[in-house]
Amino acid sequence: MPVPKRRKTRSKMRMRRAHWKVDAPTYSACPQCRQPKLPHHVCPNCGFYAGRQVVETE
Repeated sequence: MPVPKRRKTRSKMRMRRAHWKVDAPTYSACPQCRQPKLPHHVCPNCGFYAGRQVVETE
């Protein structure tokens, strides 16, 4: 089984990992209350998902 002969240097390792950035989460507007919410999640403000209320909110 092939194995690397030499260890990768710090600079080469860091160059490879330079693209591992964390992106900010994308938000979409809730169609019911127009508040920002994560896509494919229940709206924390009104409790609606896919046009129907799934969570009771006050």
